[in-house]
Amino acid sequence: MGKLFHRKNKYSDEEFENEEFEDDDMDDEDIDEDDESDDGFDDDDDEIDDRFEDDDDEIDDRFEDDDDEIDDRFEDDDEDEDEEEDDEEWEEDDRRTFRRRRRIRNQIISYSIVFVILAAIIAGGVAVGRNIMDMIKEKQAEAEQAQLQAEQEAEEAHEVVIDAPEILEEPEDDILGELVAASLSDMPLEDKVAGLFIVTPEALTGVATATQAGEGTQTALIEYGVGGLIYFDKNILDKEQITEMLSSTVSKSRYPLFLAVDEEGGSVSRVAQSGIDVIQVDSMSSIGESGDTVQAYEAGLTIGTYLKELGFNLDFAPVADVADSGESALGDRVFSSDAQVTGDMVANMVEGIEDTGVSSCLKHFPGIGDEAEDTHDGKVESSKTLDEMRESNFVPFKSGIEAGADFVMVSHMTVSSGDENAIPSSLSKTIITDILRNELGFQGVVITDALNMGAITDYYTAAEAAVMAIEAGADMLLMPEDFHTAYDALLAAVQDGTISEERINESLERIYRVKGEKKLAQQTQ
Repeated sequence: MGKLFHRKNKYSDEEFENEEFEDDDMDDEDIDEDDESDDGFDDDDDEIDDRFEDDDDEIDDRFEDDDDEIDDRFEDDDEDEDEEEDDEEWEEDDRRTFRRRRRIRNQIISYSIVFVILAAIIAGGVAVGRNIMDMIKEKQAEAEQAQLQAEQEAEEAHEVVIDAPEILEEPEDDILGELVAASLSDMPLEDKVAGLFIVTPEALTGVATATQAGEGTQTALIEYGVGGLIYFDKNILDKEQITEMLSSTVSKSRYPLFLAVDEEGGSVSRVAQSGIDVIQVDSMSSIGESGDTVQAYEAGLTIGTYLKELGFNLDFAPVADVADSGESALGDRVFSSDAQVTGDMVANMVEGIEDTGVSSCLKHFPGIGDEAEDTHDGKVESSKTLDEMRESNFVPFKSGIEAGADFVMVSHMTVSSGDENAIPSSLSKTIITDILRNELGFQGVVITDALNMGAITDYYTAAEAAVMAIEAGADMLLMPEDFHTAYDALLAAVQDGTISEERINESLERIYRVKGEKKLAQQTQ
């Protein structure tokens, strides 16, 4: 082997150098040949792969033998180079063989690395693909679930839309609002003012006793479009007569009317005591003593039923005062001396009356049951403070308001502790607006007690009382001492700006809302 690698240099230095250049040229040719071989490898990848797979063991053995041989050669070369460095000359064929083998090995290693990388990429791609498919399936499942839930919600909403409209109150409120607006839109101021009064048919027509509604009634209603009329036992002869009178009165009026009566049961029953064949209702004290609220409801239902049959639509009942009937001027008209018992009875009677389509009216706010004096005869003043009244007097009124009473009647009793001016409650802004409206929350129609009583007429003219009551917050004026005088004074107060027309409209809206509700209820029956 030493002879293959050690030849004596028989050339000059120049010739040796040329020989080295020639060798380098040959190396370039060898490289070119190697490149061509590379091209051959590229063209025959499949063949090489087969060869590599078949001959892996043989190649490894050959490389191990060659490596040992090469190592031996390099060891010999190292020894020869130390001894004869200048005489060294590589055998080009051996060098070419070595290089080719080394290149083949490198290519094998490269292909192996590429194969491993490709395998890893493929395996990773498969894993990623599986993850992506899992995510897609999960998203699809979520989307399907969301769509199913949305369809269920839409189906439920559709069912609500189908089933619920008839029980909604908004359409009725809209209709009622339209009725009220239509009623007031073209109404002249004179009729608006007249609409705040409830008077007797005698006060309207000027006759001594009215038992029928003829041309005089029609003429009076055209001139004064009052809000309502109140009837007493002298106006009621028999069932046919009162039914005809009320029906005829309604037909002759340009505006809807309240047709009112005091029908409490017991001693104050204008219809039942007139001789008309109706069911007699016991006094409120008797019902209160029973402790049975069902009796109170039945009393209201009975009274409301026969009043509606005759043509009445407003009952000035029940009495919501608290007092011992033995000491009170109201006598047996009071349910009980216990505020809570009275409240329970009042609420049930209100419901009974209202269920028939007749409006009920709580009286006599803020509560005159404890007083022995009568406001018909003159001034009556309560010694109670407002806090004491809140614990007792106000309780039944609050119960009646919550039960749905359309009206509250304000008495002429003076509450000195509640009004520094010490004026009758019916003329007091403190009692009507501050307490009844704002504190107790009553939004229905506030009406005064009859303004022809001594507690008013002894101290105020009909004109003064009418203006003061409206300024205090009352909506309707009951039976002034002189209707025409009271009407003229109130109209003048609006015309000169003492009372605004907006204030009149506020009361009329409350009045016509109650009238409209009753009309709608009647149409749906």
